[in-house]
Amino acid sequence: MTPTPGPDLPSLEATLRARLQSPLPGAAAQRRFCPQPIRTAWDPAAQPPDARRAAALLLLYPGDEGPSIVLTQRHADLPHHGGQISLPGGGVHGVETPAEGALREAHEEIGLDAAGVRVLGSLSTLWVIVSRFVVHPIIAVADARPAFAASPREVAAVIEAPLAALRDPAGLKWDRRLRPQPGGQQALPIWVPYFDVGGHQVWGATAMILGEFGALLDPAFGPGPAPEPHGLRYSR
Repeated sequence: MTPTPGPDLPSLEATLRARLQSPLPGAAAQRRFCPQPIRTAWDPAAQPPDARRAAALLLLYPGDEGPSIVLTQRHADLPHHGGQISLPGGGVHGVETPAEGALREAHEEIGLDAAGVRVLGSLSTLWVIVSRFVVHPIIAVADARPAFAASPREVAAVIEAPLAALRDPAGLKWDRRLRPQPGGQQALPIWVPYFDVGGHQVWGATAMILGEFGALLDPAFGPGPAPEPHGLRYSR
């Protein structure tokens, strides 16, 4: 099914500026894109005092198929999240604001020139237990497609995802996996929601951020209920 064309970039920017002045979808939208069952002790809005700050850039720009968002495929040999699809971003340094950190990281990873970018605002923070980062997602707009240049050390590929495809319900899917348990306990089956972007699975924190962004434009945006194989029940 061909996704329905969305708004043009100027209209989208105006909509987002207005929407970002209202309460954000927050944890309710983020949780729709969490592996199921959700870790009962996890609060996506938590900001532990010992957590590190990180920022992720959700950059909108005019692509060949309408407004698009740039993603990166991390090199497989990186120590954390190797091979996964993510938004440009990383740790926030010193006195940097999250927006400054997101733009710096995007310059380092994909060669983004911040001079041609307007920051619109932020989505809800996201507490990532595995990396102990509180991630600040930053929404920004560029009037022209940037000249992307992938960092050979960090980025295996730059992925340009049309917004209309990301918002297409047909691209929201579930994958069954096993979640490792501490102390050598038997791994537990879980269902992982993801965006299918040209055959790439976009899941985890990146999917949660994109999920909240989608909910800015459509409050009901989400993958629907997780499948449940016959005879398998999840404890929550």
